[in-house]
Amino acid sequence: MPRLSTVGVAASGAFGFGTNSQIPIEYLIIGGGGGGAYSLYNGGGGGAGGYKASSGILTSGTLYSVVIGAGGTGGRPGGVNGGNSSLGSIIALGGGGGGYYDGTTTYLNGKTGGSGGGGGVSGTGGPAGSGGAGTSGQGNSGGAGAVDGNSGGGGGAGGAGALNGGAGSASSITGTAVIRGGGGGGSAGGIGGTGGGANGGNYPTDGGNGGNGTANTGGGGGGGSAGGIAGAGGSGFIAIRYLGPQRMTGGTYSLVNGYSTHVFNASGNLQT
Repeated sequence: MPRLSTVGVAASGAFGFGTNSQIPIEYLIIGGGGGGAYSLYNGGGGGAGGYKASSGILTSGTLYSVVIGAGGTGGRPGGVNGGNSSLGSIIALGGGGGGYYDGTTTYLNGKTGGSGGGGGVSGTGGPAGSGGAGTSGQGNSGGAGAVDGNSGGGGGAGGAGALNGGAGSASSITGTAVIRGGGGGGSAGGIGGTGGGANGGNYPTDGGNGGNGTANTGGGGGGGSAGGIAGAGGSGFIAIRYLGPQRMTGGTYSLVNGYSTHVFNASGNLQT
């Protein structure tokens, strides 16, 4: 298992069993979701935040920095990428913002991220942007805009975007299976991916406004339709667990099925 690099300095009287002892852990790190895009035409949905689920080693007597990435804002020009989430040196990238049309093709393509943002369109029969690329091991690409006027949905942790956002992935690290990391739906009318992805706007039904990704899922924001406002991405998430009784402090602690679990919905520190 990879060893996480330390952040901070060793602390005397640390909570763990002796300084420099090794603590095997499992972790889930999700970046902030990308924001959807909006313009006079249809904007792409935001990509889900990068999704990293693996195992590693922490060193007792060490303070680790925990950063929860913020969701990217719905944007013009283009959705804003979500913020990165990190535990020590392990980083999950923010999701890519959606693409939109500004009268040129400059911002038409979805942005690259943990999962990529969806491509925008310039109207029926006009130019359509490609979906942004996802990052290997973290997510999938966004969907392309279509010449029928529909924009692309953002990619998700479990699948690529199309008009709808890509699906998220399930994890039971907290003791119950929860799906996170869904891509935002493209406009007009794309459905957000399961796992916190927001629906795209569909003018005039909802004023063309895209929804916001769900907090602490890394879900992408929905694209805005026909001048409607695009949604923001959902914030990221971090959880770790290890077998046996509590050996660390930080986040919200629980003992579930014999595993000590620390959940972070906001940035902080993990003291081993």
